[in-house]
Amino acid sequence: MMPSRLTRRSLLAGGTAGLCLARLTDIAAAAATPLNMQLGWLGGGNQLGEVCALRLGYFENEGLDFKIQPGGPNNDGIAVVASGRYEVGQVSSSPSLMLAVSQDLPIRCFAVSAQKHPYAFFSLPKNPVREPADFRGKRVGIQATGVILLRALMAKNRIDPEEVKIVTIGSDMAPLLTGQVDVVTGWVTNVTALSVLGPARVALRLWDAGVRLYANPYYATTDALAKNSDMLVRFLRAAARGWDYAYANRDAAIGRLLEVFPNLVAADERAAADVMLDYCFDEHTRSHGYGTMDPAIWQEQITMWSNLGQFSKRTPSVDEVMTKEILDATADTRPKLG
Repeated sequence: MMPSRLTRRSLLAGGTAGLCLARLTDIAAAAATPLNMQLGWLGGGNQLGEVCALRLGYFENEGLDFKIQPGGPNNDGIAVVASGRYEVGQVSSSPSLMLAVSQDLPIRCFAVSAQKHPYAFFSLPKNPVREPADFRGKRVGIQATGVILLRALMAKNRIDPEEVKIVTIGSDMAPLLTGQVDVVTGWVTNVTALSVLGPARVALRLWDAGVRLYANPYYATTDALAKNSDMLVRFLRAAARGWDYAYANRDAAIGRLLEVFPNLVAADERAAADVMLDYCFDEHTRSHGYGTMDPAIWQEQITMWSNLGQFSKRTPSVDEVMTKEILDATADTRPKLG
């Protein structure tokens, strides 16, 4: 027996209510502010926090219709954002933003995801490079885009470039195993590529060698910072909340990552997440919250790149390259972990 009698009037009323609810949902979706994050690479584990924020509705709660736009070798993400096509961008390394600003592209960094750059030099125990002085007499296999990082390391540690042989290679680690080179390079977060070197591999991080760069910085146009700062505040608030969730719920976070990027390997991403989260949360974020950055470190980078002759047009100022406006506006909401 039914608990209550269904009449034509009640059915119509229920249907009307359902239509109204659906209409309100449509209106809310239409009212959400579009926010596209342009990457400098194909999407993956570096977006673990943003993916969690997306799947858990944190961006939606902030009134944002958030989408991740993949990059790649034939996609100049900085130019895309600078043109105003997309609202936010993220690149792998902070020097890319300094160089863009030096060419008068109207962009500025407003937060960073990784506090220390995971780029490192890898060698084998039988012929290790444990400190910068060990580079003397070594053959370093490196991608063409990474040569400037090696040059910066040598300049910082007063190593004569003539004492180091540079061998241009791809992303394959095999030349180290076959003895073609003594050192190869990569991100310590790339556990899949590094697994071929074995657990006894020796890693010297770029940061520990005195070249302090940020990884995965967020940036927007100067116009967006001036006119739509509230949108960027809402974005960073939601993203930081997503990274907070990933930090505390790592297995679940990887599950959500695979929902968005099903081509990834769960075991590899789970191992990489532990490494990446250690770079996203450290003593700096424990005091100042996720995404924090230090103008002094930015100035150090600018000075180093200027001394290396990397700014062909002009040397940008710190205030042109980065701003703490969005960080200050979200200071009370960004997770303080590390």
